[in-house]
Amino acid sequence: MNLQYISDSKGQTTGVFIPIKEWNELKNKYKGIEQEEADIPGWHMDLVRKRLEDYKNNPGQALDFDSTMDDIEKEL
Repeated sequence: MNLQYISDSKGQTTGVFIPIKEWNELKNKYKGIEQEEADIPGWHMDLVRKRLEDYKNNPGQALDFDSTMDDIEKEL
């Protein structure tokens, strides 16, 4: 399997990229695997939509994730 690992600015692995061909093979091999990605509660979808709307209306209020995490870690 040709996986690509995604890392943050500190080198910590934060995700995995699976090529679409291999993802489709996994879906065929493990029926229902994609069900996990579709079971998002309605309240969560509403919250995400609201946050996206807020961002579109005022993108200047958004914070950079890595900078914010660095600030939080300084406080620990």
